[in-house]
Amino acid sequence: MGLKVEKVEKSFIGKKAVDQISFEIQKPGVFGLLGTNGAGKTTTIRMILGIITKDKGNITWNDKEVIRKHVNFGYMPEERGVYPKSKIQDQLMYFAELKGMKKEEAKKAIDYWAKKLEIEEYLQMPAEKLSKGNQQKVQFAIAVMHDPELIILDEPFSGLDPVNTELLKNIILELVEKKKYIIMSSHQMTSIEEFCTDILILDRGKTILQGNLRKIKESYQDKTLEITVDHPIDEILKKCGFEQYHQVDQNYVIEMNEKSNPQELLKELIQSGSKVRKFEIKKPSLNDIFVEKVGEGK
Repeated sequence: MGLKVEKVEKSFIGKKAVDQISFEIQKPGVFGLLGTNGAGKTTTIRMILGIITKDKGNITWNDKEVIRKHVNFGYMPEERGVYPKSKIQDQLMYFAELKGMKKEEAKKAIDYWAKKLEIEEYLQMPAEKLSKGNQQKVQFAIAVMHDPELIILDEPFSGLDPVNTELLKNIILELVEKKKYIIMSSHQMTSIEEFCTDILILDRGKTILQGNLRKIKESYQDKTLEITVDHPIDEILKKCGFEQYHQVDQNYVIEMNEKSNPQELLKELIQSGSKVRKFEIKKPSLNDIFVEKVGEGK
């Protein structure tokens, strides 16, 4: 099983929105599709789902060309699609039947996901009465209640408070355990780092970085050193050549370069009698890498 995208292109009114994009998802899990606004993410997603046709290239699911009858997919678009005047129960039933679910099967699925997403009390209410976050959870239920093989989530955490963000994250992890294939598009880089093994970054329709996230990060030099101590260490930092840092209480975040020697600093701290509670060397975050790569093309 798996999704394969090969040299796919799409243009609108002579402007290329997607230019020779290729990637594969060969095993269940979460794949990160990233890019700035207008980078081509949504166009790519809609071609994968067969919503719009590609100009060139191939898109296959389980070695079959992507058309509706070959892919049991769930899609949560960035632009929310609930009907404001209709009751949530009726909307969920409508979308379930569109996916070919029988009424009894749909009712069980609606009850299950309403409880799972903690929206049971809203089922008889029109969508316009719900908060943005609860409308978001309804949209998620629509995407997954028919048990799709391939799930595409476009900005799934937008509008959610921390409690509901954690709720949705746990559900996504459960879907991964159930061997679902998930494509996640998000501007929240910490969420991508939390879920995704492999990523692809787009900029103006072109791929500027792709591959295994862990290996990508390992290819970068160490970026920062975080230290928590029991007293100020400014003089020791200067002695060891660390000039760029910021401090909150006794926590220091120190910028590193190729000449930095963290082992020498640790030795000096121990010799000074400092109680070191934390000493952590960090690679660049995905956000750092994203800003660097997208910035290179400007």
